[in-house]
Amino acid sequence: MSAEAPTTMETEIVASEPKLESNALPPKPKFEPLKAHEMSDGRVQFRKVSVPPHRYSPLKKYWMDIYTPIYEQMKIDIRMNLKARKVELKTRLDTPDISNLQKCADFVQAFMLGFDVVDAIALLRLDELYVESFEIKDVKTLRGEHLSRAIGRLSGKGGKTKFAIENATKTRIVIADTKIHILGSFANIKIARDSLCSLILGSPAGKVYSKLRQVSARLAERF
Repeated sequence: MSAEAPTTMETEIVASEPKLESNALPPKPKFEPLKAHEMSDGRVQFRKVSVPPHRYSPLKKYWMDIYTPIYEQMKIDIRMNLKARKVELKTRLDTPDISNLQKCADFVQAFMLGFDVVDAIALLRLDELYVESFEIKDVKTLRGEHLSRAIGRLSGKGGKTKFAIENATKTRIVIADTKIHILGSFANIKIARDSLCSLILGSPAGKVYSKLRQVSARLAERF
């Protein structure tokens, strides 16, 4: 048998890719923050706040104090619709944050409930502020002279009791007939509400004062 020459196998050398280290991660993608109108797919967001008849004159008097921070600082359009009797708010293309619309609506609503502009404007500045409302009949069913005396106990002589509760709990309180509105943080609203409920149920003001002193001292120790 004739001896054949051995066949040689051709091999191709491929340069191996450098392996990534096991701990190395790909760089994070960087995205620009979305603007307010981009978050809502370019749609304009609206809010409407009803104006009670007894708040027309104060609204007209303090309109520029309400308009200026909402339009210039929060970048929200605002107008008064005289036909519908509502304050209308809407976002703009340069609105920095979509939450500004709700903050402005809460600010206007707080003014309509009877809070001063300087107090209600804190809703635009701080995030942890709320407005809580309840009626005297939610605590105890009172009629006639008993209801009048309960409202008198809440206010005190010259508003003394109301101011004492406000200063001790760092809240603002509006007593509008039988409705009570409290503006403040969650914990402070609870303390003020408990004090007001005690007064409605018949506790003397002195007893409420002493309890407020204990609670406010405890709050000062906590912070």
